[in-house]
Amino acid sequence: MEFAFQIAILIMSVVIHEISHGYAASYLGDETARWEGRLTLNPIKHLDFVGSIVVPFLAYSMGGFIFGWAKPVPYNPYNLRPGRWSEAIVAGVGPLSNISIALIFGLILRATMATGWAGPAFVEITAIIVFINIILAIFNLVPIPPLDGSKLLFALFPNKLFQIRQFFEKYGLILVLFFIFFFWRFLLPVVVLIFELITGLTF
Repeated sequence: MEFAFQIAILIMSVVIHEISHGYAASYLGDETARWEGRLTLNPIKHLDFVGSIVVPFLAYSMGGFIFGWAKPVPYNPYNLRPGRWSEAIVAGVGPLSNISIALIFGLILRATMATGWAGPAFVEITAIIVFINIILAIFNLVPIPPLDGSKLLFALFPNKLFQIRQFFEKYGLILVLFFIFFFWRFLLPVVVLIFELITGLTF
């Protein structure tokens, strides 16, 4: 039951994450996501077998928490304006949406606890929402393709290094899985620290 509940929170959080990408791309001039029906809250349109099912299950089995990703929202960078930074803007709004969710629910949690209105079930549910969205934000800021952090990093690359970008994008999924299993644990203290700062709860 706990796993199913966390999966539900994860799915809705990654859906909001991906829709944010799509709306940012639309605002900057590319309607690819809209044409392909990805500007929707229907989770079926966004689920990725590896990122939305396999990785969350393995993460929960090994650590008692989950994280993952959805299918990237498609967009054509050549349609974006005003230039090379547009792709970074589209990438950045994804983690920003998760940080915003974490802050909103964190403030709600603090307010309800301060007034004594927060019951144990409410505290647990809200804390999980905050924690999962912090994980999504931090995870997606890792500069490995296809994660959003890579787009932010590549925006700083000169055009002559395009072949390096192609190499990392070609093997991106392998690198992401390698990072998850061998290096993600080093970022967990950062996630916990941010969680405690937002909620005032100790982990």
